[in-house]
Amino acid sequence: MECRVRSDYNIRLMIRISDVEKHFGDVTALDKVTLSVQRGELFGLIGPDGAGKTTLLRIIASLMIPDAGSTLVAGHDVVKDFAKIRQMVGYMPGRFSLYQDLSVLENITFFASIFKTTLEENYDLIRDIYVQIEPFKHRQAGKLSGGMKQKLALCCALVHRPELLILDEPTTGVDAVSRIEFWDILNRLKAMGITIIVSTPYMDEASLCERIALIQGGHLLSIDTPAAVAASFPHSLFSVKTDNFFLLLTHLREWSATFSAYSFGEYVHFTPTSETITERDIMSFLVEKGHSETHVTKTQPTIEDSFMYLMMKKQNQYAG
Repeated sequence: MECRVRSDYNIRLMIRISDVEKHFGDVTALDKVTLSVQRGELFGLIGPDGAGKTTLLRIIASLMIPDAGSTLVAGHDVVKDFAKIRQMVGYMPGRFSLYQDLSVLENITFFASIFKTTLEENYDLIRDIYVQIEPFKHRQAGKLSGGMKQKLALCCALVHRPELLILDEPTTGVDAVSRIEFWDILNRLKAMGITIIVSTPYMDEASLCERIALIQGGHLLSIDTPAAVAASFPHSLFSVKTDNFFLLLTHLREWSATFSAYSFGEYVHFTPTSETITERDIMSFLVEKGHSETHVTKTQPTIEDSFMYLMMKKQNQYAG
């Protein structure tokens, strides 16, 4: 039976997490987290700073021991089989953690030697990334730009041809062009059959994943495709703008007809307590409050709107 289970994991699932908990003193970083990632999937872990993303990724990478629950990577337990897992996983932490006084080439060569391989042996896997940093191969890693450091770290995580690539907020602190290039690279790696789990605080990057998990305060709020998560928003949603953004947000939050109101770029996304509330009702309320240049339109929910709703719902459950 055990062999059949292990075989089933190896064929279908790369990651299987069941009721995982992690505590740091009185702080609960992860609370009964359960999720699975299919082989070959590009999976996103979406949430703000302090949500528990890094803790979960470190557990998956066998770098941290959970307090409760189980985590399997290709059928291997992250506690009992950590040595096997580290051979098949490439991990890129949130902070640049390579040797800053070593050159680009020296860093890649060093990490390849840890796994008893070479840059040349797996060059086909990292070629598209390496050619971008090759002109700087003799430059110290600490003197690279943010985008180049990102690409070097990815090369080092891939040089041993891992089955699973774990990326902790890889695009934080890099420019918009580098972010786009990085996600193009991830899609090419996925096409090569590598399973990827990536964390990000950027909601716009969530739509680039096949499936996502929304996480906040150590709790998983939702797991689904990006489109399904956005479509799960259960209420009417209005985009509102006036001549005074601060007063607009204040007045809407004080209105008895308000379920939620929060900033969304230069607009406020507003959800009423009743589906009978219309654009005209909102306009009338704001005019009575002295607002001018008022614009109210019904809008389609985004992943961020669903995240805000689920987060408020969870908070209200605890408050109750």
